[in-house]
Amino acid sequence: MPLTSLASPPIDHAPAPVIPSLPVHRRLAAQLLPGLVPLVACLYVGVVIFLPALNVVVQAFAKGLAPFLESLQDEDLMSALRLTGFVTMIAVPSNVIFGLAAATAIARKEFRGKALLLSIIDLPFSISPVVVGLMLVLLFSPSHGLLESLVNSTGWKVLFSVPGMVLATIIVSMPFMAREVIPLLEEEGWEQEEAAKTLGATDWQVFHKVTLPSVRWAVLYGLILTTARSLGEFGAVAVVSGNIRGETQTLPLFVEDAYKQYHTELAYGAALLLAGVAVVSLLLKFFVERMLEQDKRAARPDG
Repeated sequence: MPLTSLASPPIDHAPAPVIPSLPVHRRLAAQLLPGLVPLVACLYVGVVIFLPALNVVVQAFAKGLAPFLESLQDEDLMSALRLTGFVTMIAVPSNVIFGLAAATAIARKEFRGKALLLSIIDLPFSISPVVVGLMLVLLFSPSHGLLESLVNSTGWKVLFSVPGMVLATIIVSMPFMAREVIPLLEEEGWEQEEAAKTLGATDWQVFHKVTLPSVRWAVLYGLILTTARSLGEFGAVAVVSGNIRGETQTLPLFVEDAYKQYHTELAYGAALLLAGVAVVSLLLKFFVERMLEQDKRAARPDG
C-alpha cells in the first residue's frame, strides 16, 4: 500500500471564531438589574403607601396623646363609627352567603347563564363605585327613578338613608368571597362530595361536613377582604347617603368632612382608625395565606 494513503488528512489551522463580549454598560446592567427591581418596588411602595400612612400617624399625634384620645370621643365620630359597623354587619354576611352559594353553583354545576353570573360577580371590579351609587339613584329615585312608582307606593326611603348605603356596600364588596372560593373548589374537585352522597349524606350535610371544611381558609380570606372593603367604602356610599352628619355619615365620609371643616386632628384621628383596620386586615391576610399554603403542602402526595 502506498505511504500516501496512510498519511493523516491535512489539519485545518483556521482560527476559532471570536465571540464578541458584551459592552461594559450591558454587563453592568445585567449585574445590577436583579437588585434594582426589588429596590424600585420598595421605593414605590414606600412613596405611595408608607409615607402617607406615616404622615397620618404623625398628624394624629401632633399635639400629643391626650388631644388624640379626646378627639376619639367626638359624638359625630362615634355616630359614624356605629353606622359603619352596622352597615358592615349587614353587608358582610349577605355577601358571604351569596358568595358561597354562587361559588358552589359555578364550580359544581353546569347551567345556562353561568358565564353571565360570573360577569355580574366581576362587575364591581370593572366599574367605579361612584357609578354604582349613580345606578342606585337611577333605580330608586322617588322623582325620576326606574322604580319610582314602587318607591312612592310603598313609602320606602332608599336614597339618603341606611338602606341605600347598605345596598351600595353590598354591591361593591360582592365579588371577594366568590372569587376566593371558586378557584379552590375547582382545584379540590368533587370526588369527596360524590362519595359522601353515595354514603347517603344530604346536600346540606355534604356542604357542611365536606365542602366547607375543604375551603375554610379561602372563606376566611374572602371574609377578611369583604370586611375591609365594606369598612372603607367611600364612593358609592357618598352618592346615595347624602353625607348627613350624625345620620348617614360613615367613617370614611366623616374623615373627608372633618378635613374640609379644618378639624384636622379629628380627621387624622378617624383616618388612623381606618388605617388600623387596614393593618389588622393585612396581618390576618398574611396568616390565612400561610395556613392555606400549609394545607396545600399537606394535601400533596409527597407532602
